[in-house]
Amino acid sequence: MNILSVQHNLKRVINASGRMSILGVSNLEEPVIKAMKEGASQYYIMEQLHEEAGKYIASKLNTEAAYVINSASAGIVLAVAGVITRGDKWKENNILNHRVDLKRDILLMKGHNVDYGAPVGTMIAHGGGIIREVGYANGCSLDEIEAAITNETAGIVFVQSHHCVQKNMPQVAEVYQIAQKHKIPLIVDAAAEEDLQVYSQVSDLVIFSGSKAIEGPTSGVLAGKKDFISYVKGHHYGIGRSMKIGKESIIGLVKAIEVYEQDRVKKEEQLRRLEPLNELNKIRGIELSIEQDPAGREIYRGKIIVDEEQVGLSALQLVDEMKHGDIAIFTRDYHASNGSFEVDPRPLKNDDCYLIVQRIKEIIHKL
Repeated sequence: MNILSVQHNLKRVINASGRMSILGVSNLEEPVIKAMKEGASQYYIMEQLHEEAGKYIASKLNTEAAYVINSASAGIVLAVAGVITRGDKWKENNILNHRVDLKRDILLMKGHNVDYGAPVGTMIAHGGGIIREVGYANGCSLDEIEAAITNETAGIVFVQSHHCVQKNMPQVAEVYQIAQKHKIPLIVDAAAEEDLQVYSQVSDLVIFSGSKAIEGPTSGVLAGKKDFISYVKGHHYGIGRSMKIGKESIIGLVKAIEVYEQDRVKKEEQLRRLEPLNELNKIRGIELSIEQDPAGREIYRGKIIVDEEQVGLSALQLVDEMKHGDIAIFTRDYHASNGSFEVDPRPLKNDDCYLIVQRIKEIIHKL
């Protein structure tokens, strides 16, 4: 079996769900592919490559330092490990030995304890941390966060994501003020966020996925205060060994960040790509609206509301049918059980949106 036969056995996928790991996250643009090819064909002193890439990325993110890793998930693990050990080599070597007496408590708002494809708590535990949840599923106050701080608190994790509870929750800048007041490091998981500079100003360590908004290869970025990045690097030859990243991916990520601003899909283009969905308003029981990302990002999606009684099937059944056609169409189906799903225009290409409309019509009309 060769690569052509492997590809032949794979379904064509239309990704209308966003930058999702289950679909390979992003398609790489030609400049990034070219940079990766050049990087893969040369040898480097990897420590030097990491150092220079970190300097460049830090300059782009306006942070003191940066470190390239293989994923945003690895970023959570290493950031937590770093704030626990703080450069102590003996602690680094014993980070996962829980019989060793270390400050391990990591505060996390209950509304941020989410599963983004893996549980946040699992990554914190991999880094040697112990979660101490704060607040409730429907909200948290600053007073509750401050009251949860003890002598055993090693750090605070703040997850900036649409997955998290949005109402009755403090903003990251407010949590950072508390962290600074008590001299506790704040780690911000901003994996899929599009603004690469704002969160570094309100954190000690910030995590980005290299393959989501940035549209680079599978990779991640840890950026922030120089001391805390050095603590993270201390785990490079420990638990970080299983999270190492290849030379071609480091080079590709650097290129992706270099061209990032000019390649972002702006609001006007997103709305243009969604225009074919207007045809769905002609179908009895289907209603289309355009809505901005609930977490406030500059992302606009087509929200498709399905009236089960009029259409003859539920939104959940419709999105399932779309996934299992000759062309697998994946939409954002987080709210499908409540009667709606969304189309994210950013990954769409050429006639993808027309094919989505056509497939929806086929499914409904065959009932």
